[in-house]
Formats: sequence, C-alpha cells, structure tokens
Amino acid sequence: MSWTLDQIPNLTGRIALVTGANSGIGFETALILAQHGAETVLACRDLDKASKAIERIKTKIPKAKLHPLVLDLADLDSVAKSVASFEKIFPRLDILICNAAVMVPPYSQTKQGFELQFGTNHLGHFALVGQLMPLLAAFGSARIISVSSVAAHFGKIDFGDLQWQKRRYAKMPAYGQSKLANLIFVLELSRRLAAAKSTISALAAHPGGAKTNLQRDLGWFRGLSRNPLLAGSALQGARPSLCAATNINAHNGSYWGPSGFLGLRGSPIKLKIPERALDLATAERLWTVSEELTGISISIPIELQEGSTNG
Repeated sequence: MSWTLDQIPNLTGRIALVTGANSGIGFETALILAQHGAETVLACRDLDKASKAIERIKTKIPKAKLHPLVLDLADLDSVAKSVASFEKIFPRLDILICNAAVMVPPYSQTKQGFELQFGTNHLGHFALVGQLMPLLAAFGSARIISVSSVAAHFGKIDFGDLQWQKRRYAKMPAYGQSKLANLIFVLELSRRLAAAKSTISALAAHPGGAKTNLQRDLGWFRGLSRNPLLAGSALQGARPSLCAATNINAHNGSYWGPSGFLGLRGSPIKLKIPERALDLATAERLWTVSEELTGISISIPIELQEGSTNG
C-alpha cells in the first residue's frame, strides 16, 4: 500500500525543525508537521520571511505552535548562533529536516570561503547536525532527515578540488557534488548511530521534481523542470521527507523518494541507494574533511545497555 500523508501519526508533544521553511518544499513540510501537532521551528535566513510563513500557516492552522529561527547555512557563525538560540527555548529536538539548499547559482562563496553550494547544502547542515546532536539525543528516538536530490545519482566528490578553485566552475556538477555529499553524510551518520546503538535515526529523502523557487537559476531548463509531466507541486515534493520523518516503517539508513518515472513524481517509496553513495572510504574521508572545514566534531551518543555503567 502506498504511503500517504494520512498515515502521519499525531505529533503532539514533538519538536521539529525544518531548514529553509519559508517557501517551497520546506514550507509545505513545516505546515504538515504543524498540522499533525508538532511544535515546529521554521529555520530561515530571513526573519521577516520566516514570520510571514508562520502567518500563512496560522491562517490554516490557528492553534499551530510555530517559531521562527534565523539560520544562514552559508555562514557557520550563523549556524552556531542559531543552535544557541534554539537551546535557550527547547530542551530537546525530535525531528530535524535538513531541507534548505541553493541550486546552480553563479559561482560565489560562503562567508567562510567555501563554494556556495557545497558550503551551504552540505557543510552548513553538517555543522548544524553536529551542534544539535546533544538535543537530538536528549530523549532518544529522534530522526534526522537529509533532503538530497536525483542529482546525487550523477554527482562526484572531487576531494582534490572541493571548492572549485582549480577548475572552471560548472554549476550543475557542483550541485550534484553537494547533494551527493548530503546523501553520503547521512548514510555515514546512520552507520555511526547504529554502531553506538543509538535510538536516533538518520535517513535520506529526495523530492523528485517539484516546482519551487529553487530552480530560479536554471535558465532555459527551468521551463522543462516545471513541466507537469516531470514535476509535481511543492507539497508533493515534501512527501518523501515527511515519510522519512514520520513513517514507522522508515528505518535508520534508508532512502526515500517518489516511485514514478525517473523518480520525479509519485508516492514515496524506499529506494535503492546509488552505488556512488555507498563507498565507505569516501564516506570516512568526507566526514573527516567536513570536520576539518567546519571545525565541528560530531559526537555520537553511545546508548548504555541495561546493567552497564559509566566506569
């Protein structure tokens, strides 16, 4: 039986954070989580846009518990400040959906000098997950969802030139690298969580084709990407990450996306993980490089078994 939004359980008492929640897939994700009772934090670069998104949700769900959070994933200082702000309000985090992304902009850099797509899509989320880990571990059973892309299936991690300083910049390959990094990272995180016997789960999803503002820099290809035969609505694009975040049959290390033609549309299903995302040496190296570049070391909580002690 196909998974549907009707299968989302009552999320009352759960705390969720969605990055890039002011528009598109992120907005629809936040709306659906709030609709099912989750206290939802909309993490966005612009406070005014986050506040307006909250107003839009409130018109549909007046009693929704919603909070804006300023988060610029292209600035590691902003990531740290966002986590500090979150910690002042919430004692834990149950659902983290790493949704925000930039797609094929002209070449530019993050505040710390990283290529914008790799720095925002991967390194920013890596730093966010690392600093939120204590709150994710606070009450157990939390889920971390990394929103990748079909572009990951064609991406390549070039450790010799991650920041595109030695080659002529190519926007789409750079995007593919960043989204493959999203997938490799969350799979490595899932393995480390499993090894630590943690009750936290890390899963991946991709939205397929969805008509959102993310494609604004695609040029002539933008029209093709918005063809109704190839791309669905933002809500349809949100379904795989919502499935990964709430489906009781979605387990640690699994990958979810649309079931239809080329994975662009359709009901969410568990997908086969592309071979290029499964290389353990690449995963280990990406993790180490990401720690070095961000200055964040992700500490995986170790679950103590019954009868064990700290020492």
